[in-house]
Amino acid sequence: MKFLSNVLSTIVGLFLFCFLFFFGIIILGALFGGEEKTIVKENSVLELNLEKVTQDYGGKFNYKDMPFLNEKGTHDGLSDILRAIEAAATDDKIKGISILNNSLNLGVAQTKALRDELEKFKKSGKFVLAYDNVLTQKEYYLNSVANKIYLNPVGEMDFKGLSTEIMYFKDFQDKTGLKMEVIRHGKYKSAVEPFLTNQMSPENREQITSFLNSIWDAMVTDISKSRNIPVSKLNVIANDLLARTPEMAKNNKLVDLVAYEDVYHKDIKKLLKVDDKEDYNKVNILDYARDIAFENEFSTKDKIAIIYAQGQIGSGEGDIDVVGEGSMRRSLKEAREDDNVKAIVLRIDSPGGSALTSDLIWREIEITKKVKPVVVSMGNLAASGGYYIACNADKIFAEASTITGSIGVFGMLPNFSELTKKYGVNSESVETHKNASEYSPFTPIDTDFRNFTQESVEQIYKTFVSRVAAGRKMTFEQVDAIAQGRVWSGTEALRLKLIDKIGGMDDAIAHAAHMSKVKDYATVEFPEYEKDFEDIFGGSGFFSFLKTRETLLKEELGEENYQMIQRIKELNSKKGLQASLPFVIEIK
Repeated sequence: MKFLSNVLSTIVGLFLFCFLFFFGIIILGALFGGEEKTIVKENSVLELNLEKVTQDYGGKFNYKDMPFLNEKGTHDGLSDILRAIEAAATDDKIKGISILNNSLNLGVAQTKALRDELEKFKKSGKFVLAYDNVLTQKEYYLNSVANKIYLNPVGEMDFKGLSTEIMYFKDFQDKTGLKMEVIRHGKYKSAVEPFLTNQMSPENREQITSFLNSIWDAMVTDISKSRNIPVSKLNVIANDLLARTPEMAKNNKLVDLVAYEDVYHKDIKKLLKVDDKEDYNKVNILDYARDIAFENEFSTKDKIAIIYAQGQIGSGEGDIDVVGEGSMRRSLKEAREDDNVKAIVLRIDSPGGSALTSDLIWREIEITKKVKPVVVSMGNLAASGGYYIACNADKIFAEASTITGSIGVFGMLPNFSELTKKYGVNSESVETHKNASEYSPFTPIDTDFRNFTQESVEQIYKTFVSRVAAGRKMTFEQVDAIAQGRVWSGTEALRLKLIDKIGGMDDAIAHAAHMSKVKDYATVEFPEYEKDFEDIFGGSGFFSFLKTRETLLKEELGEENYQMIQRIKELNSKKGLQASLPFVIEIK
């Protein structure tokens, strides 16, 4: 027994030592550490690898239990990258930008914003060169802005038009007894269509075809200008797969050189006038972006606040990929009450979510715009609840490729009664009143419950349409005619008066400054997410900080399986009625 006691004491001692050692390192790092400023040498090239950049906003965090961990910002969002490229255009030490085997995880509208900033950079007289072994369509869309495009001789390139795929589960439900009960308003509200039928409805096919064509037209229009190839010719190339090999891509002027990477680097050295035997100076875009952010943090007194709403809309605090009621309402209030903040830009990249939370954020915007101008900038998505929180802004900007609209409401409830019946499981309830029982997934849906829920859906839909009508100065009937859950591209939304102008976040910020009559200003970013001890470690073991649960799951399951599980998790976590995008849109 004494031996076991000694072993246990040793284990506990080692655990405590590791625990205290770990926190000691964190505290010392926080107090005396900090990242050193990147040294930018003369005659340098900015390397644009954006594999780790997935969001507009990298986030700021306030760790309530461990304030020494607080961050002013991670500076790895697209907004940081755009500011860095803008600064590089006037930095005498930066001579050009290299896009080398860039793995792009941004959406089409985000890629458009990045492309536009590179166009401005080129006007400074500096070069932009791009090299890839494999080019996806979205990566080519970005690279087409370069002065020269290089492609590996045995590489690959996609240029074939856009597509998306939706899975349907009606027959699966019938065979297994696993069913989703659906209550909705909106003939285009196809978030729930895969559970009602086993094929695509004409309305859904119509809207998908429409916005895919609109997004493609916006992309090829930009490519046409940069590559001096008529749009009609680009469509022929896509239709007939005339860029399916590197040589075919070169013959059709989509790329300039078919060559290996060493040739690409030699050409950069020639532009920099560096000896072929020497290496040239490179600067990582994320390092450069971090330094630019720190330099500009306190540049002027007057500020334009940028509040980022990115991800699913839901209750709680939120995070960089969840639009939480807590962080959003707090951010709007802080910006509203800060005398140095003269106007607010709400940057939305959201498919929607909770109807209740969307309305609470809408209300906070309604209060705020009575004090200061509120301008919306839409990113890849501002659909359903994402449009709900945009509709009452003073001005709305969107990219031509933004997916927006989807003004509709649905409720979806899992039901296992057929499955349990097959296996001889029966569920009974006892109640004092006929509607006392909550919904049970183990019994068929009650007619009264369905009717009451449909009544709630109709009420929220009317509220949603009324909010849009008031914000956009339209009649209820005008909004209802273009609502019904239908999804629109930015170009279509402009025609329908759901937005005011086609433009990016720079345009929205400039307009906000104009409305507030300020000329010299800096930007300040929100939200600052509040975290506690449990958020840091995720409740998954002492050494869980070494790898996040997300990383571990992706490694074990693979990216596609992980995304499918995340989608199921999202569906299961939805509480209350939803104002959410019809389906997950993965454009290929």
